[in-house]
Order: sequence, then structure tokens, then C-alpha cells
Amino acid sequence: MRRTASRPFLLAPPAFAAALVLCPSWAAPARADDTALFAPPVPAIVTSGPLTFAPLVRKVVPAVVNIAVTQDADNPGKHQPVPPGVKGTPFEHRFRDRMRSRGEEMLGAGSGFIIDPSGVIVTNTHVVGEADRITVSLSDGTEYPARLVGSDDLTDIAVITIQAPHPLPFVTWGDSRQVNVGDWVMAAGNPFGLGSSVTAGIVSARGRDIGASPFDDFLQLDAPINPGNSGGPSFNLGGQVVALNTAIVSPTGGSVGIGFGIPSEIVAPIVAELRRSGHIDRGWLGVTLADGEGHAGVRITDIDRGGPAAKAKLRTGDIVLTVGEEPVDSARTLIRAVAAERPGSTVQVRILRHGTELTVPVIVAHRPADMDD
Repeated sequence: MRRTASRPFLLAPPAFAAALVLCPSWAAPARADDTALFAPPVPAIVTSGPLTFAPLVRKVVPAVVNIAVTQDADNPGKHQPVPPGVKGTPFEHRFRDRMRSRGEEMLGAGSGFIIDPSGVIVTNTHVVGEADRITVSLSDGTEYPARLVGSDDLTDIAVITIQAPHPLPFVTWGDSRQVNVGDWVMAAGNPFGLGSSVTAGIVSARGRDIGASPFDDFLQLDAPINPGNSGGPSFNLGGQVVALNTAIVSPTGGSVGIGFGIPSEIVAPIVAELRRSGHIDRGWLGVTLADGEGHAGVRITDIDRGGPAAKAKLRTGDIVLTVGEEPVDSARTLIRAVAAERPGSTVQVRILRHGTELTVPVIVAHRPADMDD
């Protein structure tokens, strides 16, 4: 993916140019006559955050893993350049050794977290999707080969598994619906291939759409998140996973304080389905939609010939008000509501046609694999 300063990008490791910027103090010295302008300090606000994250780190970091991804080289005898995502990092030496001995090409590194003591690990699809081999390193340095259980390109969620001779430390899901803007979070992962690291910050926004897919609903985090943190977790103060770290906005390739995590309310059910079937089946309506026309619902502007909407006799110009029990206020809401329906099931679609409300039963079809919206 091309990276620009104006768009978020996935956290696959970039070229590892490092810069250290010292932040100046912006507080001007107070004057004696300014004292009356300010209210007394409120201790509750100052002390509401943790004095230390050390207990939380000890509790959850053993379940956070590093992921190295390798691919067979086309010609083991041919010299392969060091990928920019590895050059200058601790993985460069390992890359060169493996290239000499095995004819492998290291694609990069990422993060993940164990959700089951049997070795079930959650990460991003873009971390493991092109791998011939996946190697997982635990916090104690133990390495295991991993197997891909399933992945979902549209939400960038993947599940892998390892076989260990003993139960592994694991973490549990928190309820991201209870996360508020301003809440503390701690991110953990493998930034720049350095190994296990943690950073802390707050949730700075909810419901961010960064144009990655119609299912975007990110938490925006100001905890420093860097390349290599892909697939790692963000925790609430109870040590529960509330987000899967996925993307950053950066003109430099490093953290500028704007990162994005997929909320656990989205990740957890997809992970459960991937563990069950290895893939995600999504519903499809077969319509083109228009937002922002000054009315409730979304207008149908085109209908795919032979699609579910056409078979149900929906028409161009119909305004969709609800899908099942869910109100529709945008094209993205409708796409997500239909996608949540199992292909082959019937959903009741309430529409407005020439000023009259109608309820139309629609048999949802399987979402085509090549659709990007």
C-alpha cells in the first residue's frame, strides 16, 4: 500500500528511519496577578489515572506475542535484498542468516495476542496473509511455528494457532462499547522488530472511518503505535482487550500520536466465526446507495441485475429506512446490517416509496468475494 501523509496506513513494517523529537514545555510562568483567574486544582482529575502501569504489564504482557513472517525465495542461490521493513532492526541479522541457510525471504514482523491457553492467537490479516511460514515468539523467547486458522480481508482480522506442550497465558475480551473518549488504554506489541514493548495513552475518538472498508468503526488512540504493532492488543485498565491495533496516520512512518484499533465488539465475533469455520460469510443486497440527501434513510440509486434487491422488486429511488430491526442512517450502516445477515436468510427491509412506507422481504445473497465496498 502506498503511504502518504494524508491517509492512514496499515502497520506492516516500513523503512525504519528513526527520529527523536524532544517536546518542549508549553506552560508559561504564572504571574502573581494571574492567581485569581484560575480555580483551585482538582485532585480527582490528577490522580484518576494509574500511578504505574507495572501491575497491568505483568498481568497481560506474557500473552502478547511477536510474529515473524517468511516466504520462500524464488531462487535460494540468488542474493535477495534486505526488505526495508527489516533493515536496521534486530531482525536484519536473522534475515541474513536465514537467507544463507534456508533460501527464505523475511517479509516482516508483527504482533498478536493469545486468547486461549491452547494457543489460539489473534492478529491482523495484513501481518500473516502472504506468509509461507509464520513463527511466533512468546515473551520468554520461546518460538513456535504457527498455522493460519482463518482470516477476513474486509476487517483485517486473522486467527493463527500454535501447539505448545503446556497451557499458555492468555487474555480476555473487554467490552469496547463501554470505552469512552478520554479513557486510559495500554497498547502492547512488537514495534520496529524490537521485541515486547508497551505504550500508554487515551482513547481520543470513537467511530473513525479511515476508508479501509465499509466496516470501518475504529477507536482512535493516542498511545504511541508504530509499525510492528500490527495485530497487537490495546487494553483497558482491567487488563481486557478492547481493541486490535491496526493502522496509523503518519508522514514519517513512525508514530505521531494517531493510531487506530478495531473495537473488540467487532473483533470478538469475527474471531469466534473464524475459529468455527475458517472464513466469514456475509450477506449482500445488490444495490448502489446515496447518502446525505436531507432525509431519513438512504436512497437506492442503482440495482444489480439478478441480485437480491432486484428479485425482491426493490426499485431505484426507494429510500431504505430499516434493515430488520436496525435503523439505516447511512450507506455504511446498511452495508454492515446486510453483511451481518447469513446468506440465504430473509430480512425485512422497510422502505419509503413515493411517500408510502412498505416492508419488503429480501432473501440475502452471498457477498461476492471481489467486492471492495
